[in-house]
Amino acid sequence: MHTYAALRARLKSEPATWLVTGAAGFIGSNLLERLLDLNQQVIGLDNFATGKRDNLAAVQAAVGPARWRNFHFMEGDIRAPGDCRSACHGVRYVLHHAAQASVPQSIADPLACHASNLSGFLNMLVAARDGGVSRFVYASSSAVYGDAAGLPALEAETGHALSPYGLTKYMDELYAQLFAHCYGFASIGLRYFNVFGPRQDPRGAYAAVIPLWMASLIEGLPVHINGDGQTTRDFCYIDNVVQANLLAATIGDAAAVNQVYNIAMGVGITLDQLFETIRQALESRGPPLRGRRPGYRDFRPGDVHHSQADIGKAVRLLGYRPAVQLREGLARAVDWYAGRPPAPRAAAGDWSNLPVATHARVASRPSS
Repeated sequence: MHTYAALRARLKSEPATWLVTGAAGFIGSNLLERLLDLNQQVIGLDNFATGKRDNLAAVQAAVGPARWRNFHFMEGDIRAPGDCRSACHGVRYVLHHAAQASVPQSIADPLACHASNLSGFLNMLVAARDGGVSRFVYASSSAVYGDAAGLPALEAETGHALSPYGLTKYMDELYAQLFAHCYGFASIGLRYFNVFGPRQDPRGAYAAVIPLWMASLIEGLPVHINGDGQTTRDFCYIDNVVQANLLAATIGDAAAVNQVYNIAMGVGITLDQLFETIRQALESRGPPLRGRRPGYRDFRPGDVHHSQADIGKAVRLLGYRPAVQLREGLARAVDWYAGRPPAPRAAAGDWSNLPVATHARVASRPSS
């Protein structure tokens, strides 16, 4: 039986308590949904800086009332050590995805990036260590490769950082290694390459390219490519990222722990090719897009020009097998964005769409 299939079957019969930080975000809410589908108990921590209450409401609708009762949400901030301690109480696995996740935003505000991605990360490491967490899985990024010239990217061959975001993610990896050395605390870092899929926000100044282009084409707005269109990226559908997280959290092989892994497809595609693939996928649903063409503008500061992962280490040590290929993932994403026009972002603290029972301030969380 496939490693991931065997793991899903085992988890359904062996529920545990998981903490997902950034649970109201794109990746966090997809992790939450899969864990609840697998009969797990889940704590969610988010401060709604970028997460959306609508994402939690969507998970609730997807999993149904019985499984939703296994979720306890805590409104809190990883920059507050007390919030981290409360969130880690009684938890076996941590999937840490709360972060400031934008390269240009980190350049515009490096202090905020440092506070969330480095100080917040250290707060979570300390809280998880002190709380007796069995495994700490955290989101790193392909941005740690910086100006490294070699392709495909190998985990051991990083370059110089090109943004505060990339630097903080690399520092997170060093802190995790240090905690393994000093305290014997087990962690695994996942270097994501351009993740995409349902619930990824197409709005705002720092929207990722796939949701931004899909929303723009659907709404008849211009599409812009930063650079000459020959920039390459390794796009990875969200289901593959969920797989990697569950494998990393539960892997029993000691050689696989306290490592970092590339999580991607291992295939590069130019932005010109990506645009045409998205255009064709949308056109298959009916909108007349044959004449649509992107505009071109300057490269953004901090962006690498070419990115492609070597995923051999994750395949070998974690049993990672990306199951959803790019075209299938884009088709699924098109179905989601075309069928669910994105709503305006809600203000933090607006809980009109969530049951009162799921919302608790960190300080009032009951023991688990």
